[in-house]
Amino acid sequence: MDAKKLSKMEKDVLREIGNIGAGNAATSLSNLINKQITMEVPSVKLVTINEMMEVIGGPEKPIAAILFRIKGEVTGTVYFVLTIDEAEELLQQVTLNPQMNLVLSEELDQLTASTLEETANILTGSYLSALADFTQLNMTTSVPYLSIDMAAASLVTGLVELSEVSDYAILIDTKITGTKNGEGAKGHFLLIPDPTSLTKLFASLGIESYE
Repeated sequence: MDAKKLSKMEKDVLREIGNIGAGNAATSLSNLINKQITMEVPSVKLVTINEMMEVIGGPEKPIAAILFRIKGEVTGTVYFVLTIDEAEELLQQVTLNPQMNLVLSEELDQLTASTLEETANILTGSYLSALADFTQLNMTTSVPYLSIDMAAASLVTGLVELSEVSDYAILIDTKITGTKNGEGAKGHFLLIPDPTSLTKLFASLGIESYE
C-alpha cells in the first residue's frame, strides 16, 4: 500500500483517535504534575522506514526512545520518541526541576529514567486505550524500555522487525504544551503493528483498502 493513498477520511479517523488519546493523556499528565497540560495531534500518517528516520532528524540524531511491546488481539511495537531537548523539557515539567538533565553523566540515574519511562507509560497507555475503544480490539503494553542513543541505534529493534514484514509504520505526531507561551515539546509515536494486526486494525476502522 502506498502511504499517499490514504484518503482524507482515513487520516481523519486515525487523527481523531490520536486526539482522544491525547486528551486522556493530557488529563493524566496534568494530574501527575498538578499543572495544566494540553496535547494535540497535528498529523497521523503511514511512513516508510526512511521517511520515519527523516522525520526524527536522521539516523545519527540523538534521541530518547521508550519502547513498548503491544500484546493482545493487536500485537506489535510502539515507540515514544523525543529529541534530547524535548525529553529534558518534559522531565522538567513533570518533576518541577529546571535542572533535570539527561546528559550530565554517562550513567542515567534511576530517578530520571523511571520518571521518563512512567510518563511515556501514561501517554502510550492513553493512546492505546483510545485505539482499543475505537476498534473494540484488546491490546495492552509491556513494561517500558528506555534507550538514549542515536536514532538508528535506539530504533534498531523495531525497524529490523518492521523491515522483515512490512514497509510502513503509523506515525502519530504529538505536541505537548504547558501553560506558558511557547512552552511545549513535540514528540512522535511510532506504532508498528505486526502484519496481521495491521490488516485487522485498519479493517476494524472501516479502512478496507489496506493490503
